[in-house]
Amino acid sequence: MNTLTITRPDDWHLHLRDGEQLHAVLPHTAKQFARAIVMPNLKPPVVTVDMALAYRNRILAALPVDCKTSFEPLMTLYLTDNTSPAEIERARESGVIQGIKLYPAGATTNSDAGVTDLSKCHATLEAMQKLDLPLLVHGEVTDPDIDVFDREKVFIDRILAPLAYRFPALRIVFEHITTRDAVQFIDQSSQQIAATITAHHLLLNRNAILQGGIQPHHYCMPVLKREIHRQALLKAATSGNPKFFLGTDSAPHARSAKENACGCAGVFTAHAAIELYASAFEQVNALENLEAFASFHGADFYRLPRNQNSITLKKENWLVPMFYEFAGENLVPLSAGTIIPWRIA
Repeated sequence: MNTLTITRPDDWHLHLRDGEQLHAVLPHTAKQFARAIVMPNLKPPVVTVDMALAYRNRILAALPVDCKTSFEPLMTLYLTDNTSPAEIERARESGVIQGIKLYPAGATTNSDAGVTDLSKCHATLEAMQKLDLPLLVHGEVTDPDIDVFDREKVFIDRILAPLAYRFPALRIVFEHITTRDAVQFIDQSSQQIAATITAHHLLLNRNAILQGGIQPHHYCMPVLKREIHRQALLKAATSGNPKFFLGTDSAPHARSAKENACGCAGVFTAHAAIELYASAFEQVNALENLEAFASFHGADFYRLPRNQNSITLKKENWLVPMFYEFAGENLVPLSAGTIIPWRIA
């Protein structure tokens, strides 16, 4: 297979930052995706409809001229202990907010304002269930006594399974899953629960963080896991199961913020997102299933129309730059300085 034409894909989990950083990274996504679910973990976090609408306007203003009509940001609100059912009603009425993001407090970048106790959100979750507004979950516990490699599994047992039982009609996206345990949970759950999978978790296991010394640009949250988990993710992503779909979790940080004594968590993949997914699917001879994973399953779960136009990938080696410009600093992408075998035509 030398070319592959698929319906234009969507990114169901994306970090765009703000200001000059937004202007630097947005074109990478807009050139290949028709829509993207934009994460709300800015400083300050996007906690109200008015803040989300203002952020959306900044994104639209930052779009390159040739993408003004071909890319749509889909907005989210940041769930806190104090998010009210009334704000959920305003979110649903807005027509542009597609989900509410749950960050357990302290779980990842800019999550300090996240939920400290999910029981404080029960009235809000009930409103979301009633209004059919999805909950987007960063699925890790933050208890320091729990091994960092076990935090996703413990989250499933302690929080996610009871949550799904208490709110059976609530649509839930278990974002950027990283374990065989998460795959099994999704497989066994109702049709109300789905999951996104990143390209870097399909391509890398935890050895990539330490090979040849510490590799800070492979550090992300949730952290990369063992090879058995990567294989489980590959099997799920390429299976054709509509519960699994594309979400890059592309998370840009300046090189100086990654390569220091307390480096930030996040992998930047927007520069070559669909090409990286194609490389992963090709590993297991499943390119014929890429379109459904990238272009159909997410739209169907979010109850949005599938895109009508297409993109074409061609089999062509290209060298990934060592860095991209990022608001006056350098941004190191995944696979920097190496060859990717697919490219958008």
